Amino acid sequence: MEPVRTCVGCRSHGSRSSLLRVTIQDNRLVIDERKVLGGRGSWVHDEVSCLAKAIGRKAFVRALRVSGSPDTQTIEKRLNGYGNKVNGSK
Repeated sequence: MEPVRTCVGCRSHGSRSSLLRVTIQDNRLVIDERKVLGGRGSWVHDEVSCLAKAIGRKAFVRALRVSGSPDTQTIEKRLNGYGNKVNGSK
């Protein structure tokens, strides 16, 4: 049985493999692709709507227990497709 996590955006439950693990490094939110980086992590669906909800509710700040507002540019680029499709590739 695979571990269950809660998306900080929509608050629904999902398997660990269906969610992205997000951590903070140098006050920037980064996606932990291999899900092995140290420190606290939060989980979010790989969807723009969940990311927008999480940022709007400041869910990453609470889940990661950081003060201020971390830079979300890296994770927003990933979810908006930046870097996923290069030169028309899939």
